[in-house]
Amino acid sequence: MKTVALYAMDTMADWEYSYIVAGLTMAAEFAPDRYRLVVASDGPVEEVTTLGRLRLRPDTTLDQLDDVAVLILPGGATWATGHDAVLDMARSLLEADTPVAAICGATLGLARTGILDNRPHTSNDPGFLTTATEYKGADHYVESRTVTDSALITAPGTAPVDFSKAVFEALELFPQPVIDAWHGLYTTGDKKYYDQLNGTSA
Repeated sequence: MKTVALYAMDTMADWEYSYIVAGLTMAAEFAPDRYRLVVASDGPVEEVTTLGRLRLRPDTTLDQLDDVAVLILPGGATWATGHDAVLDMARSLLEADTPVAAICGATLGLARTGILDNRPHTSNDPGFLTTATEYKGADHYVESRTVTDSALITAPGTAPVDFSKAVFEALELFPQPVIDAWHGLYTTGDKKYYDQLNGTSA
């Protein structure tokens, strides 16, 4: 069973990973031995407090993760400094062509490390990333709801549905028609996508 690793930290933005964890639960109903969600912190932490003030207890620490299928980096208010261990892990995973998915503030963390300097990517705004003095990737910035470049997925904090779709695709979590219908439903609310998901429409 491969690991979907969600990085846990104080101020992590609840809405940015919620669709992904819900999707993993739905997929497990049909393939329970394929992926497991593991919430991992940087070092022993009893709990973190999310941006919505929910208390989340990590399952393990980063150094205990194995067989990672994707590393999910949620946004938060603390990415301008620190997070060295998980950023080093992100670099190592990308070098091994293992997906890393970063949204909102997490893209700032990647910008600080140089990971975005030579890859197409997106974020909240081009100016947001330039607050990292180490960032040299402005020429590769793309105005988009999400950008996938090989194993790297990036998105602004306003695009959690698109971000989740990209993660679902990287994991091949559902057949592509199911992913497309799910995305259509949650971006338009059109009943035809609901019918497709429930098998009542072609």
